[in-house]
Amino acid sequence: MTLTLTRGESDLVVRAGDVDIATYVFDSNAPTFEGPKPYLHPLRALGGGLLTGYRPWDHRWHKGLQFTWTHVSGENFWGGPTYIDGEGYVARDNVGRMRHDGFTAMQDAGDEVSFTETLTWITQAGEEWITETRTHRFGGVDRARGVWVLDFETTLRNISGRELELGSPTTQGRPNAGYTGFFLRMPRAWTGGTVVSPVTTDPDALMGSEAAWVAFSGQHDDVDGGGTVLSYAGTSSAPPAVKWFVRSEPFPVLSPSPSFDEHIAFAPDSEIALTHRYVFGDRRWDADEARAIAEELTP
Repeated sequence: MTLTLTRGESDLVVRAGDVDIATYVFDSNAPTFEGPKPYLHPLRALGGGLLTGYRPWDHRWHKGLQFTWTHVSGENFWGGPTYIDGEGYVARDNVGRMRHDGFTAMQDAGDEVSFTETLTWITQAGEEWITETRTHRFGGVDRARGVWVLDFETTLRNISGRELELGSPTTQGRPNAGYTGFFLRMPRAWTGGTVVSPVTTDPDALMGSEAAWVAFSGQHDDVDGGGTVLSYAGTSSAPPAVKWFVRSEPFPVLSPSPSFDEHIAFAPDSEIALTHRYVFGDRRWDADEARAIAEELTP
């Protein structure tokens, strides 16, 4: 199936047949407290079912699928309050933003469409700390099985002039809150959805663990049936192992975290590279099907 990529003033839209399967907002006008940054929403299965949540009441800074970091040497590029050991979550004037600087490459039609983007991470005080080059590739469309694939790769460079500490609320003292990196908020209708991985089907047991992939299935509100999101742990050039942040309750989230419970020492003028893959299905997979598709589509 031919995909098309259409650019607007502030977003890019990927279309498969008669369905807009992905919208990438590269110029966000979010409030400062929500950490303005690019994000993917809505993401849809080939059948049109919604796969992402946007700005939910419990976490206004959760916007579909987005790449960011919770703790960067005391600065917060995630959005919302910052976890302080002994104090809990505290609203501080430390919420940074990501500036879209431009696109350096774009393929707008074919079996695969893609774009490469440059960004700058800027603290709330206006200091430029990190530059980023990221690429999104959309493809792998299989109409018969109802799946499509998103590949994401990024390279971060520390331009702050000093070593930066990259972490999460767990590295700052909160157990099982190692969310950071490429983070997906799914629709509220998927709360209580089923989780499958090579190591366990218990979301609580998956929290903070290592696994090659995780598949999360839920039921739609807006259309009949359900869907599945399969995420691979991917790779990180930094020393900590990628570990999973996953919740089915009280709301559905999924993230392969590159600094779940261990800081990354990000030296000045050095780089960190990460890659991830997501596969989106237009129905709920049982455990056997999830394992078979995960093995087949391993990057």
